[in-house]
Amino acid sequence: MSKKILLVSNAFYPENSPRSFRATELAKELVRQGHNVKVITHPREGVEQFCQDHGITYKNLGSLTWPVPKVKGSGLVLLFWRIVVRFSILLFEYPMIQLIPLVKKALKDESGYDALISIAVPYPIHWGVASAWSDKIAKNWIADCGDPYMGQENDTFKPPFYFKYFEKKFCRKATYLTVPTQASIKGYYPEFHSKIKVIPQGFRFEDVKLYSGEKPSDKIIFGYGGMFIPGRRDPSEFLNFLNSLDDSHRFEFHIYTTTPQFVESFIGASKGRIQLKGLLDRNSLMYEMSKMDFLVNFENAGTAQTPSKLIDYAILKKPILSVRFGEIKKDHWLEFLSGNYQQSMVIENPDQYRIEQVASRFMELVG
Repeated sequence: MSKKILLVSNAFYPENSPRSFRATELAKELVRQGHNVKVITHPREGVEQFCQDHGITYKNLGSLTWPVPKVKGSGLVLLFWRIVVRFSILLFEYPMIQLIPLVKKALKDESGYDALISIAVPYPIHWGVASAWSDKIAKNWIADCGDPYMGQENDTFKPPFYFKYFEKKFCRKATYLTVPTQASIKGYYPEFHSKIKVIPQGFRFEDVKLYSGEKPSDKIIFGYGGMFIPGRRDPSEFLNFLNSLDDSHRFEFHIYTTTPQFVESFIGASKGRIQLKGLLDRNSLMYEMSKMDFLVNFENAGTAQTPSKLIDYAILKKPILSVRFGEIKKDHWLEFLSGNYQQSMVIENPDQYRIEQVASRFMELVG
C-alpha cells in the first residue's frame, strides 16, 4: 500500500556527503517502491529538476543566511579566528542552529503524512522538528541519526552539557530513532534505547560503474577517501611508515580528502609515492578506487561511530587494510604492500546496504 512520506534534511542532492546520500537515495527508492514522497531541503542548483525527474515533490526549506566565521590572517590573528570558528560551532552550534526556525516554519502547514523522516546530521534538523512536532503532521516521526551528538567519540571536545536538553527533547518526541550500526546505540541516552532501530546506510549497487580493464600499473596502487581527525582518524603513523620504506617498494597511495592539511607535510618526502588527489563526486571516486589493488580504512576512536566509506569499500569488493592510530603494525602493512591480503578487514553481509532493503526497513516502521 502506498504511503505518504515527508522527508526533512539539511543535506540533499547535489551535495557530496554521507548524509546527502542517505536522504537522496532513500527518497529515490521510496518513490521507486510506489510511495508519495515530499522532500524539504535547501535550494541548490539542480535540486528541483532532480526531484521532478525522480517523482519527488520538492519544498524549499530556505537558505542558511547567517554568516559563517572564517579562519583568516596569520600568527595571532590566525589563532584568534581558529578559536572563534571552533567555539562558535562547539558552544552555540552556530550557524546550524538557524535550522530550528527554518524547519519549524517549513512544517507549519504540513499535515496528513503517514511518516515524517528527519535526517541528521546536523542535529538542529531534529531540534527544529521537535519544536513543531504534533501527530497532525504525521502518524510517526522517524529521527534518522548519523554519528551520535552528545555521545560522540571522535571530536576533540565534547558538546556542552546544555545541549543534552535539546537531544532529550527530540528523543522523547520521536516515535523511532534510527542509527546506522548496532554499536551506535551506546552513543544515546539509555532511556531512549527502546526506540532505537538499526538501519544502515544504503545505496543502489547497480548505479556504481566499476573499472573492468587490465591493471593500470605494475605498482601496488591503494587509496583512501574521507576526512582525517588528529589523534583519532589520524594517518600520520601510517604515512611516516610509508616514507620510511626504501625505493624497492614500488607503490602509490592516492588520497582524496577534505582535510588535506593533515597529509600535505608528508608529500615531499614520499618521492611521489603519496599523492594528494582532487576531490571527486562519489561515483567518480568509486570508479577510480575500483582500479586499485586495495583500500585503506583509518579507524575511528571507540565503536559508536562507523565510517560510511566502508559500505563503498564493500561494494567495490576490494581488500581493506584497516589502520588504528596508536597501533603500529609494520609487518601487517608490509603484507599488503607485497600483495598478501589474508588479513583484510571483512565487511559482513554487504547486501544489507542495498537501498532496496534499507527503504523496506524504514517502511516497516511506518506500518
